[in-house]
Parts: sequence; structure tokens; C-alpha cells
Amino acid sequence: MAVKKKVVAKKAVAKKAVAKKTAKKAVTKKAVAKKAVAKKTAKKAVAKKAVAKKAVAKKASVKKSTTKKAAVKRVAKKASVKPTVSGITRLEIAAPLVTPPAPKPVAAPSQNTSGRVVFLVIAGIVILGAIVWSKSSGKDEVSSPTPTPSISQSAEPTQSAAVIASVESPTKFVAIKSGDGLKLRWVGPTVTEGLTGYNVEIRANGVGDWTVIATVPVDQLTQDVVKSSDSGWTQFRVSSVYSDGQVASATVFGIPGEFM
Repeated sequence: MAVKKKVVAKKAVAKKAVAKKTAKKAVTKKAVAKKAVAKKTAKKAVAKKAVAKKAVAKKASVKKSTTKKAAVKRVAKKASVKPTVSGITRLEIAAPLVTPPAPKPVAAPSQNTSGRVVFLVIAGIVILGAIVWSKSSGKDEVSSPTPTPSISQSAEPTQSAAVIASVESPTKFVAIKSGDGLKLRWVGPTVTEGLTGYNVEIRANGVGDWTVIATVPVDQLTQDVVKSSDSGWTQFRVSSVYSDGQVASATVFGIPGEFM
């Protein structure tokens, strides 16, 4: 009995081992099948993506080729239109030839016209001579012509004064108060060649023209002026005068009151 139990137990253990092996094999087969299915699905997805990319690339290339063809067609149309337009404008711009008008013949002057002109000129000369003769005959024959001066009576020609190269104005022009007015005093210039004298001038209130109150010789360097009123003021000026007409003025100054 004990031996039978051992044999049964061994059989049961063997059956369990066989069942485990069978279960393991089934599990491995299922895993292998799942892996194969997953690989197939992955391959199909990759293939689908490749096909989609190819389709997109084909569409893009087709669009580019169509746009290029359209651009080429437009350029071809423009090129085909230009020659006809230029040809038309050339035909419109061309101007017709215009023949210049023939010059009109100029009539030659007739001999009658020239003869009339000569006659009128001669007649005018005759009339002018008659007028001159009538005027000369009406003059008083008693009146004697004015005698022309002889060579001895004619005035000698005056020589123009030589131009003075350098002129100079008086210096240190001052006014010194005196009993009835002022004594003007100055220093003569160092350039004395051609110097003829001095002009003493005044101007009331600094406006208007200068008035020459005295012209003194070269050796006189003073001039007395009399005060006539206390109103207003008077400007004074002294100038060097040279033989060629040049004048050089000293510095101008003013004094209250009217002087003469």
C-alpha cells in the first residue's frame, strides 16, 4: 500500500511538472505572438508615414512645377506682346514728309520809282537853298561881326597843379577860453610840400553843412572866435589845404554855446 501511494504521488508530481511546462510554453507562445503583432503594427505605421511623406513631397513638387510653368507662360505672353506694341508705336510716330513751299518771286524795282525818288531829292535841295538865301539877304548889313581875339590878346593857358603824393592834417587842435569867446590853436603838419594854408570851420549843434569862418596862411596856427549866445552848442574843425585841392581835417570837437 505504501508503495502504491508513492507511485501515485510520483505520477501526480510528474503531471504537475508537465502542466507547468505546458503553461510555460503557452505563455511563451502568447508573448512571441504579441511581439510579432507589435512588430507588424510598427512596420505598418512606419510604412504609412513613408507613404504620406512621399505623397506630400509629390504634391509640393507638382505645385512648384505648375507655378513655374505659369510664370514661364506669363513671360512668354509679355515677350510676344512687346514686339507688336513697339511696331504700332513706330508706325504712329512716323511723320509724313512735308515739301517746303516754293519761294515767291520778288519783283524787281521799277525804273519809275527810282526816277521819282531822285526828283524829290533835287526838289528838296532847291527849296532848302532858297530858304537859306532868303534868310541871309534879310540880315542887317550894317552890323559888324564880332572881332576875333588875336594871338597876342588870347589868355595864356593855365597849368594844372601837380598832384601832392602825401597830405597830413593838423594835430593837437584845442580851444582856449578868452575874454569874448575862444582862441583855437593847432600844430601844423610835418608834410609841408604843397601846403597853402588852413580852413577854420564851424557847425551849429552838429548838424547841417560846415561853414568856413576863416582861411589862414601856413604860418598862422591860431584863430579867435566870438561867442554870440549861450544856447545850443558848436562844432569846430581845422583842415590843411594843399595846392592840388586836397584837404586833410583834424579831429572835430564841440563847445557849448553859439560862436562866430
